[in-house]
Amino acid sequence: MSDPSAGAPAASRPPDIDTVIVGDALEVLPRLAPGSIDCAFVDPPYNLQLDGALRRPNQSRVAGVDDDWDKFTGFADFDAFTRAWLGPVRRALRPNGTLWVMGTYHSIHRVGAALQDTGFWILNDVVWVKTNPMPNFRGRRFTNAHETLIWAVADARRTDYTFNYHSMKAFNDDVQHRSDWTLALCGGPERLRGPDGAKAHPTQKPEALVARALLASTRPGDVVLDPFLGTGTTAAVARRFGRRYVGIERDATYAALAKARIAAVQPHSELAQLGAGERPRRVPFGLLVEAGRVKVGAELVGGREGPRARVRVDGSIRSGDHEGSIHKVGAAVQALPACNGWTYWNVRQGRRLVPLDALREAMRRELA
Repeated sequence: MSDPSAGAPAASRPPDIDTVIVGDALEVLPRLAPGSIDCAFVDPPYNLQLDGALRRPNQSRVAGVDDDWDKFTGFADFDAFTRAWLGPVRRALRPNGTLWVMGTYHSIHRVGAALQDTGFWILNDVVWVKTNPMPNFRGRRFTNAHETLIWAVADARRTDYTFNYHSMKAFNDDVQHRSDWTLALCGGPERLRGPDGAKAHPTQKPEALVARALLASTRPGDVVLDPFLGTGTTAAVARRFGRRYVGIERDATYAALAKARIAAVQPHSELAQLGAGERPRRVPFGLLVEAGRVKVGAELVGGREGPRARVRVDGSIRSGDHEGSIHKVGAAVQALPACNGWTYWNVRQGRRLVPLDALREAMRRELA
């Protein structure tokens, strides 16, 4: 049987899954198939604009970022570069796929504006608080002790993006996970070094940072893209957690280090996560009424012995002068702009008040 992609335009071919592509991201990205990527984790150049060497008080030199790939002629040049990779990344993502992009104060605000202009919808900004930041060796100002990650969905109309809420809550001792992540800089045996002991890459990120992002926003088998792969952190983490990867790196030396690093990774044997399955089936309140799980005419109780409402034949409810869905009426009786009616309203079963959400989950399990 012939290869269905043979002779097809480059943009329609599937990406090179589980491969490090050596090449310029701006040239490779347009060749990725539209909608072929589930998540992109991007650690782009930061445009640090360093002018001269950084030195400690004892005049020893600091190994700062002065590589050519981080040099731009000005903000306009950096903005053009940012938009040049954001567009094809969004095109390669599924409509409900998400982008993680990180940066320091030098760049992240400009990147944020560019991604909004490109069509992404920002879901969160996450602050990576560094436990061991590099001191500020230049200028009278605060130590730069954090970096910012933006998490955004490719299509603002999509609400079915992956977020493993229950998994991240379990990770955080059953407390809802916050958007400030305290982690150390990459160091120790994880830090790749050359024969002379110098850092192999000046901005290698800790695997824990990437791991947390991928655990939160991807599922096993998802394809993760990193267009500026460096020494392979994103791909190594993706492989360890049972995700697929597409890495692009233009520096052949970095790419070789990444390939060797990825090849040494053994995927975890237990990849299941809480709430990381398919999106739960939608069960409207009217379906519970139709199935007799909630009787027409039944009294609903808001909160703990709060307002009362009556269930009507079409699944709407009425409380005083307010009528409509469980969400609309729940908001109205509390004088709030919105309400999750599933968790606010309860129905009596004997002496117990049972949340509507518990009845919904029971019906979901039966339908599954």
